[in-house]
Amino acid sequence: MGVTKSEIFSPLQNELAGIAKVLGHPARIAILQEIIKSKSCICGDLVQEVGLAQPTISQHLKELKNIGLIKGDIEGTRVCYCINPEKWNQIKELFTTFLNSNISPGDECC
Repeated sequence: MGVTKSEIFSPLQNELAGIAKVLGHPARIAILQEIIKSKSCICGDLVQEVGLAQPTISQHLKELKNIGLIKGDIEGTRVCYCINPEKWNQIKELFTTFLNSNISPGDECC
C-alpha cells in the first residue's frame, strides 16, 4: 500500500488507527501502567521503572502527550506526568464501541 491514503477513510477510522498506533508500542503501555500504578503524577521515576534510557522515555512520553492521553506539568527542572482522565475515558469509549461491533456467531469465515 506504500503511502497511507488517510483521506479515503472516515475521521473515526483515522482516529482509531492513530490511537492504536501510539498504543502499539510495548514501552508506551509500560509507561502508562507505571503512571496508573502510581495513582498520582509521576516525576522522573520512569527510567528506573521501565528500564529504558531517558531520551527514549521522553520520546514515548511525547507520543502519548501528542494524543492527549497524558498531561505534564513542569515542576522546577522536572516534568511530572499523569493520565488525562477525560481523554482516557474518550479512548475507552471509542474502542469499546468499535470492539462491541456485532458479529454474528453463525458467520462462517474460511
